[in-house]
Parts: sequence; C-alpha cells; structure tokens
Amino acid sequence: MPMKRFITATSVLAILSTQAVAQEEPVVNVYNWSDYIAEDTIEKFEAETGIKVVYDVYDSNEVLEAKMLTGNSGYDVVVPTSDFLQRQVAAGAYQPLDKSKLPNLVNMDEALMANAAAYDEGNTHSVIYMWGTTGIGYNTAMIAERLGEDYEVNSWDLVFNPEIAAKVADCGISFLDAPTEILPAAMNYLGLDPRSTSADDMQAGAELLQTVRDNIRYFHSSQYINDLANGDICVSVGWSGDIFIAQARAAEAENGVEIAYVIPNEGALQWFDLMAIPVDAPHPDNAHKFINFIMDAQITADITNYVWYANGNAASMPLVDEEITSDPGIFPTEEAKAHLWGSKVYDARTDRLVTRLWTEIKTGQ
Repeated sequence: MPMKRFITATSVLAILSTQAVAQEEPVVNVYNWSDYIAEDTIEKFEAETGIKVVYDVYDSNEVLEAKMLTGNSGYDVVVPTSDFLQRQVAAGAYQPLDKSKLPNLVNMDEALMANAAAYDEGNTHSVIYMWGTTGIGYNTAMIAERLGEDYEVNSWDLVFNPEIAAKVADCGISFLDAPTEILPAAMNYLGLDPRSTSADDMQAGAELLQTVRDNIRYFHSSQYINDLANGDICVSVGWSGDIFIAQARAAEAENGVEIAYVIPNEGALQWFDLMAIPVDAPHPDNAHKFINFIMDAQITADITNYVWYANGNAASMPLVDEEITSDPGIFPTEEAKAHLWGSKVYDARTDRLVTRLWTEIKTGQ
C-alpha cells in the first residue's frame, strides 16, 4: 500500500482518537508467537481491566508480515522480530505509541531499548517483549569426547575454524538457513563489521563459510531443535530460545543428552521481539493497556519464568528465577552484551548479493 495512504490513515486516527477511545468495546485482539506467554497472563489482564483478550498465535515472521503489509488484519497488538518490524515500520504498518498511556515504560532497561531503537528510531512504534541471541548450541558429551574434557566452547572457532569443525563433523553440525544472520557472524569472526553491506566484506564471509562447508550436515531453521534433543547432531548455530527448547526436551525425555548454549566471545547477533500496534488497530486504547500491563515488572517476570526468554524489563529482574538470570546464555554478562550486534535491513542490491552467496554456500559451489 502506498506510504501516502498509511500517513492519511495515521492522521485520521490522531484526529479521531478521542472519539475512537470512547467507542471502543472491551476487547483487545493479540497476535503473538506460539508458546510465548505465561499460562495466567491473559487471565490476569482480563481480571484487572475487564477487557477480553482474543489471542491468536503464529510461528513465523513471514506469516505476520503478510498480514501487516496487506492491512486490515483486525489485530490490536502484534509481536514482530526486530528486522521485520523495521521493514514494516518503513511501510507505515504501525502507529506511533502514545507513551503517555504507557507509564510502565519506566521499568524498561534503557540500554536494551537503545539497542532496539536501531530498528525503530526513538522506540517510536514498539517496545521490547522478549529478546535473544543467535549463538551455538552443543551436546556437551559429544564435544568433550572429540575435543577433550578440557575444551571450553566459547568461540566461533568450533564452527568457523576448519580444523576444529572437522573434528566434530562426524556427530553433525547444523546451521540456520538464515543468510542475514550467518554471513554477518562469519564476517565478525574475521574482524569485519557484521553490519557491513560491503560486497568485499560479504564475499570474505562467504569464502570463510566455504572452507567449513564440507563439515556442515545441513542448513535448517527448525529441524535442529529435535535433532539436538535426540542426540542426532552435536552442534547447531541457532537461536537461543530454540536451543533451550532442545535442552528442555532432552531433559523431559531423560535420554541422557545434555545440551548447552553459548554466546561466543567474539560476539553474536542480538534480536528483539517487539510489541507494536497496527495502524488500523480497531482498539488502540485497549492495545496500549495490554502493552502497559505486559511491562508490569511482575507480569514480565512471570512470562520469562515460564518461557525462559530474556526480557528488556529492568524492574522485573529481582522477580525472575535465579536459575534463569544466572544463565549467561539467556541473560548475557555485561562483557558479552558489549559484543552483541543488531541485524541490518538490506537494500535490494545487497539482498541479491546475499541470495547469490548463500545459494553458492548451500550448494557447495
């Protein structure tokens, strides 16, 4: 939809905001990732506000983006991931937040919100729901068997150093099928800016990946969860939350598989899932009430304690289980935070280059 039409819609919303609020029915339509909220969060919100929550779930950013860019989704609150949000904000899909209706913003971690602002300048349209990193998940016993009990997994060497990767290739290495995450990690390992769009830098990252290509069993963005949990592979470059899901599944299965997750010393991608209000949300005032409720320190802590994802709510930290806050794979140390980077939305030229390089890497050409 042309930008002009979105601007017009936003203007109309602003002009009629008082009337819209007065006419709102006590309903809020929420669209969030599956298995991503505490069991009693919705019940508590409804009891406190008298507003009924219609709660739907999705399992990919692409599904959400199709609804946001088409318009008329009918949702009041959605939770896109950072780079997808950035593209959707540019398309005019979200309305600016009325921060006067979000007093719990004072609870948010200023440094994390500043990082999230790389995707939404001034945090104008969004606020952090949960966040995570893209790092390395591994089978502790299998790695110890191949690299020695004293080997510490703390570097991208495990997957980017051909000599080391070759020693663990027999038990299975997987990478995300996500070029905009894997190429920057390779570039960063080489000492280059992971947010660079230089063709030379990207080519260098691709060449590094080609040196370890024979050691990679497959590229996939979900298969590795069960494969790690079952002991079918021993190393995955994956999303922090998925690695912890694999860890939990292995524990539930009592199959003797122990999974660990690490943010490499050289750094890793930091991503955010962000709450936003579509420009044509039917209940924008109730949407603000829902977002503000989620930012309550206890409510955020309850969610993190249930889903084991890091949050951006500083006030919630004393209420989060110590087992979670003490895990540096979930809540990175200050030293690790200093080496995290955010993803960059590429222009059409860079997109074409990345697509070509990734195809060459996956096919081993």
